[in-house]
Amino acid sequence: MLERVMHLLPSELNAVFERIPLRVKEQVEEIRIREGRPLEIGTGEGYWFVGLNGELLGRPQEAYKPSTETCRRLLERVTNHSLYAMEEELRRGYITVAGGHRIGIAGRTILEGGAVRGIRDVAAFNLRIAREVVGAAAGLLPKLLDMNKRSVLPALILAPPQQGKTTLVRDLARAVSSGAWGHPAAAGWPARKVGIVDERSEIAACVRGVPTFNVGPRTDVMDACPKAEGIMMMLRSMSPEVMIVDEVGREEDADAILDASHAGVAVIATAHANDAGDALGRPALRRLLEEGAFAVCVELRRSESGIATRVVPAAAAGRAPAAREPTAAKGGGAFG
Repeated sequence: MLERVMHLLPSELNAVFERIPLRVKEQVEEIRIREGRPLEIGTGEGYWFVGLNGELLGRPQEAYKPSTETCRRLLERVTNHSLYAMEEELRRGYITVAGGHRIGIAGRTILEGGAVRGIRDVAAFNLRIAREVVGAAAGLLPKLLDMNKRSVLPALILAPPQQGKTTLVRDLARAVSSGAWGHPAAAGWPARKVGIVDERSEIAACVRGVPTFNVGPRTDVMDACPKAEGIMMMLRSMSPEVMIVDEVGREEDADAILDASHAGVAVIATAHANDAGDALGRPALRRLLEEGAFAVCVELRRSESGIATRVVPAAAAGRAPAAREPTAAKGGGAFG
């Protein structure tokens, strides 16, 4: 896992990470680099501070502390030495690099007319390492089948950050667009045309418009495009039967998803929420649920056996919880 982002790191950080035990390197999902403060990594098993010699520490006092110069060089690398060219990404607080890895940033904001125009004096980075897990959705997809339409039900996938949402929808795209339905009753069903609106370039990890992750043979991707606009562009130009979008929650997202659902497209969307009850507390998600844009809600949690899910009818959102069942092989959720 770690080797996928090593080329982004300044030499002094590379030297520290080279000394981390191999077993841990393979499991790293998140790297937190804060100027003058302890270096930290996260895996599916938890978080540790990192010492100068690669040792994993529970306490921050002895951890390696990246310097101002180290953070400056890191920013230059992740922006390809052009802060101006990355102005829009910096304004949103993250940069997505080739491979679908997302780098969150924090620092002093620049305001213009009361709105954030950018971030300067960047002093903190959160590198989230993307990975592809073919088969991650194998346990869930049979529960989402629409037997009448011989396709997939529109679904809202809910979880807090880093529970596996993006990993899951990436594999759903692959399976649906290749006809790998995973259910005896669906044998012989045709594969469906899938459209992905990948605002953060994380689902498909496109490079110059071409996906680098396996999202299936009948999938088209609108990359680095705001969700609301991308959904409408897909509807007009690519005639998808299934639409996949990540991290919805704005009113304009809801408008576009409703338009897609009224056009007969099954939308699979993810959102940050602990469960369906929490989703009802977000106005745009409540509207989508109440107006029938989704047939089911899927609640995710990471577990030792993979991604555990609870699937409930959207009409029953917010009722008493039932047990979650594992739906993927161990390690199925890299981040979400």
